[in-house]
Amino acid sequence: MRGKTDPQGSLFFSINMEERIRPDHSLRAIKHAVEAVLGDLTSLLEGSYSKIGRPSVPPERLLKASLQQCLYSVRSERQLVERLDTDLLFRWFCDMDPAEPVFDATAFTHNRERLQANGIVAAFFEKVVTRGINAGLTSDEHFSVDGTLIESYASIKSFKPKDDNQDNAGGDSNGFKPRNAEVNFHGQKRSNATHRSTIDGEARLYRKGDGQPAKLCHMGHAITENRNGLIMAVTVTEANGRAEPAAAVALLDELRERHRVRAKTVGEDRGYDSGPHLLELERRGITPHVAMLNKTRDPETVRPCQWEPFAARVRMRQRQKTPEYAISPGRHSTSKTVTRVRSYGRPKYHGFA
Repeated sequence: MRGKTDPQGSLFFSINMEERIRPDHSLRAIKHAVEAVLGDLTSLLEGSYSKIGRPSVPPERLLKASLQQCLYSVRSERQLVERLDTDLLFRWFCDMDPAEPVFDATAFTHNRERLQANGIVAAFFEKVVTRGINAGLTSDEHFSVDGTLIESYASIKSFKPKDDNQDNAGGDSNGFKPRNAEVNFHGQKRSNATHRSTIDGEARLYRKGDGQPAKLCHMGHAITENRNGLIMAVTVTEANGRAEPAAAVALLDELRERHRVRAKTVGEDRGYDSGPHLLELERRGITPHVAMLNKTRDPETVRPCQWEPFAARVRMRQRQKTPEYAISPGRHSTSKTVTRVRSYGRPKYHGFA
Protein backbone atom coordinates (compact mmCIF):
# COMPACT_ATOMS: atom_id res chain seq x y z
CA MET A 1 0.00 0.00 0.00
CA ARG A 2 1.31 3.40 -0.95
CA GLY A 3 2.05 5.69 1.92
CA LYS A 4 0.87 9.29 1.80
CA THR A 5 2.06 12.46 3.46
CA ASP A 6 -0.25 14.32 5.77
CA PRO A 7 -0.50 17.99 4.72
CA GLN A 8 -2.03 18.84 8.08
CA GLY A 9 0.81 19.37 10.52
CA SER A 10 0.58 18.30 14.16
CA LEU A 11 -0.42 21.00 16.58
CA PHE A 12 1.57 19.51 19.46
CA PHE A 13 4.46 17.07 19.45
CA SER A 14 7.32 16.01 21.73
CA ILE A 15 10.93 15.23 20.90
CA ASN A 16 13.36 13.36 23.12
CA MET A 17 16.76 14.75 22.11
CA GLU A 18 18.65 11.90 23.75
CA GLU A 19 16.78 9.34 21.64
CA ARG A 20 17.54 11.26 18.45
CA ILE A 21 21.32 10.99 18.97
CA ARG A 22 22.60 7.45 18.56
CA PRO A 23 24.39 6.03 21.63
CA ASP A 24 27.72 5.45 19.85
CA HIS A 25 27.97 8.94 18.34
CA SER A 26 31.46 10.40 18.75
CA LEU A 27 30.05 13.73 19.96
CA ARG A 28 28.76 12.08 23.14
CA ALA A 29 32.27 11.50 24.50
CA ILE A 30 33.37 14.95 23.35
CA LYS A 31 30.38 16.61 25.02
CA HIS A 32 31.04 14.77 28.28
CA ALA A 33 34.68 15.93 28.29
CA VAL A 34 33.77 19.51 27.36
CA GLU A 35 31.19 19.77 30.11
CA ALA A 36 33.72 18.53 32.65
CA VAL A 37 36.18 21.22 31.53
CA LEU A 38 33.52 23.94 31.61
CA GLY A 39 32.53 22.83 35.09
CA ASP A 40 36.06 23.61 36.28
CA LEU A 41 35.80 27.10 34.74
CA THR A 42 32.57 28.11 36.49
CA SER A 43 34.19 30.65 38.82
CA LEU A 44 36.15 32.21 35.96
CA LEU A 45 33.01 32.50 33.84
CA GLU A 46 31.04 34.04 36.71
CA GLY A 47 33.70 36.69 37.25
CA SER A 48 33.70 37.71 33.61
CA TYR A 49 30.08 38.94 33.59
CA SER A 50 28.21 41.57 35.57
CA LYS A 51 25.70 40.62 38.23
CA ILE A 52 23.08 43.00 36.80
CA GLY A 53 21.69 43.65 33.34
CA ARG A 54 20.12 41.49 30.68
CA PRO A 55 21.18 37.83 30.54
CA SER A 56 23.73 37.15 27.84
CA VAL A 57 24.14 34.15 25.61
CA PRO A 58 25.73 31.54 27.93
CA PRO A 59 29.50 31.56 27.33
CA GLU A 60 29.47 27.76 27.59
CA ARG A 61 27.16 27.70 24.57
CA LEU A 62 29.47 29.98 22.58
CA LEU A 63 32.48 27.80 23.35
CA LYS A 64 30.62 24.62 22.43
CA ALA A 65 29.36 26.15 19.19
CA SER A 66 32.89 27.30 18.28
CA LEU A 67 34.17 23.79 18.92
CA GLN A 68 31.50 22.40 16.59
CA GLN A 69 32.53 24.92 13.95
CA CYS A 70 36.03 23.44 14.05
CA LEU A 71 34.90 19.81 14.17
CA TYR A 72 32.53 20.15 11.20
CA SER A 73 34.57 22.73 9.22
CA VAL A 74 31.76 25.27 9.13
CA ARG A 75 33.10 28.15 7.08
CA SER A 76 31.58 31.09 8.96
CA GLU A 77 29.77 31.95 12.15
CA ARG A 78 26.63 32.85 10.21
CA GLN A 79 26.57 29.38 8.68
CA LEU A 80 27.19 27.97 12.15
CA VAL A 81 24.11 29.78 13.47
CA GLU A 82 22.10 28.39 10.55
CA ARG A 83 23.19 24.87 11.50
CA LEU A 84 22.18 25.53 15.10
CA ASP A 85 18.78 26.68 13.87
CA THR A 86 18.08 23.59 11.75
CA ASP A 87 20.25 20.73 13.05
CA LEU A 88 19.09 18.80 16.14
CA LEU A 89 22.59 17.39 16.64
CA PHE A 90 24.07 20.88 16.94
CA ARG A 91 21.27 21.95 19.28
CA TRP A 92 21.78 18.89 21.47
CA PHE A 93 25.50 19.53 21.77
CA CYS A 94 24.89 23.16 22.80
CA ASP A 95 22.10 22.25 25.26
CA MET A 96 19.41 24.05 23.27
CA ASP A 97 15.73 23.10 23.34
CA PRO A 98 14.25 22.20 19.91
CA ALA A 99 11.83 25.14 20.16
CA GLU A 100 14.37 27.63 21.54
CA PRO A 101 15.20 30.50 19.14
CA VAL A 102 18.84 30.59 18.10
CA PHE A 103 21.01 33.59 19.01
CA ASP A 104 22.35 36.01 16.40
CA ALA A 105 25.76 35.50 14.82
CA THR A 106 26.95 38.84 16.23
CA ALA A 107 26.96 37.25 19.70
CA PHE A 108 30.37 35.80 18.79
CA THR A 109 31.64 39.24 17.80
CA HIS A 110 30.38 40.92 20.97
CA ASN A 111 31.76 38.26 23.32
CA ARG A 112 35.04 37.33 21.63
CA GLU A 113 37.07 40.09 23.27
CA ARG A 114 35.53 39.32 26.67
CA LEU A 115 36.41 35.62 26.42
CA GLN A 116 39.98 36.39 25.40
CA ALA A 117 40.58 39.31 27.79
CA ASN A 118 39.47 37.27 30.80
CA GLY A 119 41.56 34.27 29.78
CA ILE A 120 38.56 32.00 29.26
CA VAL A 121 39.67 30.66 25.89
CA ALA A 122 43.22 30.09 27.12
CA ALA A 123 41.97 28.37 30.29
CA PHE A 124 39.66 26.14 28.25
CA PHE A 125 42.58 25.09 26.05
CA GLU A 126 44.85 24.46 29.03
CA LYS A 127 42.24 22.32 30.77
CA VAL A 128 41.82 20.18 27.67
CA VAL A 129 45.59 19.66 27.42
CA THR A 130 45.77 18.80 31.13
CA ARG A 131 43.01 16.21 30.76
CA GLY A 132 44.88 14.64 27.84
CA ILE A 133 48.08 14.44 29.89
CA ASN A 134 46.31 12.97 32.94
CA ALA A 135 44.56 10.41 30.73
CA GLY A 136 47.90 9.17 29.41
CA LEU A 137 47.22 10.36 25.85
CA THR A 138 50.56 12.12 25.52
CA SER A 139 54.21 11.20 25.50
CA ASP A 140 57.28 13.14 26.61
CA GLU A 141 59.43 11.73 23.85
CA HIS A 142 58.57 13.04 20.38
CA PHE A 143 57.09 16.38 19.37
CA SER A 144 56.69 18.42 16.20
CA VAL A 145 56.63 22.20 15.83
CA ASP A 146 55.31 24.04 12.81
CA GLY A 147 53.98 27.44 11.81
CA THR A 148 51.40 28.72 9.37
CA LEU A 149 50.40 32.08 7.99
CA ILE A 150 47.17 33.69 9.20
CA GLU A 151 46.11 36.14 6.55
CA SER A 152 44.80 39.42 7.90
CA TYR A 153 41.39 40.68 6.88
CA ALA A 154 43.01 44.03 6.08
CA SER A 155 43.10 44.88 2.39
CA ILE A 156 46.45 45.24 0.66
CA LYS A 157 45.26 48.73 -0.27
CA SER A 158 45.56 49.71 3.39
CA PHE A 159 49.33 49.07 3.27
CA LYS A 160 50.49 52.68 3.02
CA PRO A 161 53.67 54.64 3.89
CA LYS A 162 54.02 55.29 7.60
CA ASP A 163 54.38 59.05 7.09
CA ASP A 164 51.35 59.26 4.77
CA ASN A 165 48.62 61.02 6.74
CA GLN A 166 46.56 62.08 3.74
CA ASP A 167 43.50 60.44 2.31
CA ASN A 168 44.60 59.46 -1.20
CA ALA A 169 41.23 58.11 -2.28
CA GLY A 170 40.22 59.70 -5.52
CA GLY A 171 36.92 61.48 -5.98
CA ASP A 172 34.79 63.03 -8.66
CA SER A 173 33.90 66.70 -9.20
CA ASN A 174 31.07 66.43 -6.67
CA GLY A 175 33.40 65.32 -3.88
CA PHE A 176 32.23 61.71 -3.92
CA LYS A 177 34.91 59.26 -2.76
CA PRO A 178 34.38 55.53 -3.37
CA ARG A 179 34.79 53.20 -0.42
CA ASN A 180 36.95 50.82 -2.46
CA ALA A 181 39.04 53.15 -4.59
CA GLU A 182 41.38 51.78 -7.23
CA VAL A 183 45.08 51.86 -6.33
CA ASN A 184 47.97 51.43 -8.74
CA PHE A 185 51.06 49.98 -7.05
CA HIS A 186 53.09 49.74 -10.27
CA GLY A 187 56.62 50.99 -9.72
CA GLN A 188 56.20 51.37 -5.95
CA LYS A 189 58.56 49.63 -3.57
CA ARG A 190 56.78 48.54 -0.42
CA SER A 191 58.33 47.03 2.68
CA ASN A 192 57.49 46.61 6.34
CA ALA A 193 60.18 49.15 7.23
CA THR A 194 58.46 51.98 5.35
CA HIS A 195 54.80 50.89 5.12
CA ARG A 196 52.10 49.80 7.56
CA SER A 197 48.48 48.76 7.27
CA THR A 198 46.09 51.46 8.38
CA ILE A 199 43.50 48.80 9.36
CA ASP A 200 45.64 46.11 11.02
CA GLY A 201 48.81 47.81 12.23
CA GLU A 202 50.40 44.57 13.48
CA ALA A 203 50.02 42.69 10.21
CA ARG A 204 53.21 42.34 8.16
CA LEU A 205 53.74 41.90 4.44
CA TYR A 206 55.20 38.41 4.23
CA ARG A 207 55.49 35.35 2.04
CA LYS A 208 56.56 31.95 3.26
CA GLY A 209 58.03 30.45 0.10
CA ASP A 210 59.37 31.24 -3.33
CA GLY A 211 56.78 31.74 -6.02
CA GLN A 212 54.09 32.75 -3.52
CA PRO A 213 52.60 36.25 -3.32
CA ALA A 214 53.33 38.46 -0.33
CA LYS A 215 50.27 39.09 1.82
CA LEU A 216 49.43 40.92 5.02
CA CYS A 217 49.73 38.16 7.59
CA HIS A 218 50.30 37.12 11.14
CA MET A 219 52.00 33.84 11.99
CA GLY A 220 50.51 31.02 14.06
CA HIS A 221 52.57 28.28 15.71
CA ALA A 222 51.66 24.94 17.28
CA ILE A 223 53.56 22.16 19.02
CA THR A 224 52.11 18.68 18.57
CA GLU A 225 52.72 15.44 20.43
CA ASN A 226 53.49 12.80 17.81
CA ARG A 227 52.07 9.66 19.45
CA ASN A 228 48.42 10.76 19.42
CA GLY A 229 48.57 14.03 17.50
CA LEU A 230 47.43 16.22 20.40
CA ILE A 231 48.22 19.94 20.08
CA MET A 232 49.95 20.86 23.32
CA ALA A 233 50.54 24.62 22.93
CA VAL A 234 49.83 27.38 20.43
CA THR A 235 50.81 31.01 19.97
CA VAL A 236 50.53 33.85 17.48
CA THR A 237 53.45 36.09 16.56
CA GLU A 238 54.45 38.72 14.06
CA ALA A 239 55.13 37.33 10.61
CA ASN A 240 58.87 37.50 9.97
CA GLY A 241 61.73 35.19 9.09
CA ARG A 242 62.84 34.72 12.71
CA ALA A 243 59.43 34.06 14.22
CA GLU A 244 59.33 30.26 13.82
CA PRO A 245 62.57 29.36 15.70
CA ALA A 246 61.83 31.84 18.48
CA ALA A 247 58.24 30.63 18.88
CA ALA A 248 59.35 26.98 18.96
CA VAL A 249 61.69 27.62 21.90
CA ALA A 250 59.02 29.66 23.69
CA LEU A 251 56.42 26.91 23.27
CA LEU A 252 58.78 24.24 24.55
CA ASP A 253 59.61 26.36 27.59
CA GLU A 254 55.91 27.00 28.21
CA LEU A 255 55.18 23.28 27.96
CA ARG A 256 57.84 22.53 30.56
CA GLU A 257 56.73 25.26 32.98
CA ARG A 258 52.96 24.73 32.78
CA HIS A 259 52.68 20.98 32.36
CA ARG A 260 56.15 19.74 33.39
CA VAL A 261 56.54 18.05 30.03
CA ARG A 262 60.15 17.85 28.85
CA ALA A 263 60.48 17.05 25.18
CA LYS A 264 63.26 14.66 24.20
CA THR A 265 63.13 15.13 20.42
CA VAL A 266 61.52 17.81 18.26
CA GLY A 267 60.89 17.46 14.53
CA GLU A 268 60.98 20.65 12.46
CA ASP A 269 61.03 21.60 8.79
CA ARG A 270 63.58 23.70 6.92
CA GLY A 271 62.21 26.95 8.27
CA TYR A 272 63.94 26.12 11.57
CA ASP A 273 67.39 25.48 10.10
CA SER A 274 69.36 27.96 12.18
CA GLY A 275 72.53 27.35 14.14
CA PRO A 276 71.49 29.49 17.16
CA HIS A 277 68.11 27.74 17.27
CA LEU A 278 69.69 24.27 17.20
CA LEU A 279 72.04 25.37 19.96
CA GLU A 280 69.14 26.60 22.11
CA LEU A 281 67.41 23.23 21.81
CA GLU A 282 70.57 21.32 22.70
CA ARG A 283 71.11 23.50 25.77
CA ARG A 284 67.64 22.46 26.95
CA GLY A 285 68.45 18.78 26.53
CA ILE A 286 66.25 18.47 23.43
CA THR A 287 67.45 16.57 20.38
CA PRO A 288 66.44 18.46 17.22
CA HIS A 289 65.38 16.65 14.06
CA VAL A 290 65.49 19.45 11.52
CA ALA A 291 65.29 19.21 7.74
CA MET A 292 68.30 21.31 6.77
CA LEU A 293 68.81 23.62 3.84
CA ASN A 294 71.38 22.77 1.19
CA LYS A 295 73.96 25.25 2.34
CA THR A 296 77.46 24.49 3.59
CA ARG A 297 80.24 26.62 4.95
CA ASP A 298 83.99 26.28 5.11
CA PRO A 299 85.00 25.81 8.77
CA GLU A 300 88.05 28.03 8.26
CA THR A 301 85.82 31.02 7.45
CA VAL A 302 83.80 30.70 10.66
CA ARG A 303 84.48 33.44 13.19
CA PRO A 304 85.11 32.47 16.82
CA CYS A 305 81.80 33.99 17.93
CA GLN A 306 79.96 31.84 15.37
CA TRP A 307 81.67 28.55 16.10
CA GLU A 308 79.10 27.11 18.52
CA PRO A 309 76.10 27.65 16.16
CA PHE A 310 78.19 26.28 13.28
CA ALA A 311 79.08 23.19 15.31
CA ALA A 312 75.39 22.68 16.14
CA ARG A 313 74.58 22.55 12.40
CA VAL A 314 77.43 20.07 11.88
CA ARG A 315 76.00 17.81 14.58
CA MET A 316 72.59 18.12 12.95
CA ARG A 317 73.99 16.92 9.62
CA GLN A 318 75.52 13.93 11.37
CA ARG A 319 72.21 13.27 13.10
CA GLN A 320 70.47 13.08 9.73
CA LYS A 321 72.20 9.75 9.11
CA THR A 322 70.68 8.10 12.19
CA PRO A 323 67.61 5.78 12.09
CA GLU A 324 65.82 8.03 14.59
CA TYR A 325 65.94 10.95 12.19
CA ALA A 326 64.70 8.82 9.31
CA ILE A 327 61.42 8.02 11.11
CA SER A 328 60.90 11.46 12.67
CA PRO A 329 57.57 12.80 11.32
CA GLY A 330 58.03 16.46 12.21
CA ARG A 331 60.81 17.10 9.72
CA HIS A 332 58.46 16.27 6.83
CA SER A 333 55.88 18.86 7.82
CA THR A 334 55.27 21.85 5.61
CA SER A 335 53.26 25.01 6.12
CA LYS A 336 52.13 26.11 2.69
CA THR A 337 48.53 26.60 3.75
CA VAL A 338 47.51 30.21 4.25
CA THR A 339 44.57 30.56 6.61
CA ARG A 340 42.28 33.58 6.27
CA VAL A 341 40.56 34.49 9.50
CA ARG A 342 38.79 37.52 10.83
CA SER A 343 41.06 39.80 12.84
CA TYR A 344 38.85 41.42 15.49
CA GLY A 345 41.26 43.83 17.09
CA ARG A 346 44.91 43.06 17.56
CA PRO A 347 46.17 39.49 17.90
CA LYS A 348 47.18 38.39 21.37
CA TYR A 349 50.81 37.57 20.74
CA HIS A 350 52.79 34.99 22.70
CA GLY A 351 49.75 33.31 24.16
CA PHE A 352 46.61 31.54 23.10
CA ALA A 353 44.76 33.63 20.60
